[in-house]
Amino acid sequence: MANTTNLDPTKTLHEIEEKFEMFQILNEEGKIVNEAAMPDLTDDELVELMSRMVYTRILDQRSISLNRQGRLGFYAPTAGQEASQLASQFALEKEDWILPGYRDVPQIVWHGLPLEKAFLFSRGHFVGNQVPEGVNVLAPQIIIGAQYIQTAGVALGLQKRGEKAVAVTYTGDGGSSQGDFYEGINFAGAFKSPAIFIVQNNQFAISTPRELQTAAKTIAQKGIAAGLPSVLVDGMDALAVYAVTKQARERAINGEGPTFIETMCYRYGPHTMAGDDPTRYRTSDIDSEWAKKDPLVRFRKFLEDKGLWTEEKENEVIERAKEEIKVAIKKADATPKQKVTELMDNMYKGDMPFNLKEQYEIYKEKESK
Repeated sequence: MANTTNLDPTKTLHEIEEKFEMFQILNEEGKIVNEAAMPDLTDDELVELMSRMVYTRILDQRSISLNRQGRLGFYAPTAGQEASQLASQFALEKEDWILPGYRDVPQIVWHGLPLEKAFLFSRGHFVGNQVPEGVNVLAPQIIIGAQYIQTAGVALGLQKRGEKAVAVTYTGDGGSSQGDFYEGINFAGAFKSPAIFIVQNNQFAISTPRELQTAAKTIAQKGIAAGLPSVLVDGMDALAVYAVTKQARERAINGEGPTFIETMCYRYGPHTMAGDDPTRYRTSDIDSEWAKKDPLVRFRKFLEDKGLWTEEKENEVIERAKEEIKVAIKKADATPKQKVTELMDNMYKGDMPFNLKEQYEIYKEKESK
């Protein structure tokens, strides 16, 4: 029997946790604090990334309004997570696949999904899940963590086909408590598949704070158990998120396997618009602290110092966003309403249970009148 007298497992744990310092390039004042890590982005690319972040903040505001008007169904607010979501997507190529969670609609829109389809998805319309040819995204996953297993499978498929592409997925800190999370990263790690697993740690799984979900000091360290290179990054810093995702993609397409990324961020709104009240579990002090780290404010200061961004340019983006959102919601409104029989046909490729067949015939008769 091994002598365990001198073993100190807590020392090993602390050694691992101490390795996960948060990677950052821009501080809260928009100043570069890590010049050596600056990604190779042109001025035009920096402006484009900022434009997408501003556009998405407006999209979030309008989506909340549309939800309150009854014109959208399920909606999970995204304000505060723009750097985490959009800078990671900005590091991808068109051939890469995105497997989103339900809060990750902005990434798949910028990856090519028409905005009206995103609105139809929110309404539960099957047309919202009909992705155009050449747009490499899956519909947002409602089952928390399930996209991690799917991503392991997609990545393995890309690997077996010899394609120079990656599969990227997202979940929240709560998703890291799901069994699918561990199975997905372990499978991809074992096969060295080209995947990037991102946990957007926005501090709360609905109303449960991160520290009550896990005793681990970071979520990033959980990737170590599956043999994945893992990194903790400031998720409010667009440049830092872009840099780590770009590096992860290069590792993946070079056959070096998957990477696990934890982005430290915050959602300014409720978990979803389905009755969640964040004031019941978050204090105004916490909200104020994270408001100072706003990814748009930070990146705006950086670009203004470089002479690349102005109030006029931002207003142009805002007006364009409002107009395009208006057009997209009209297209969604013009889509024929989903029939009950269409829903049932989509759910059952083969024979339906006898009780549903009876209901199907009833609805079919009603719809024909």
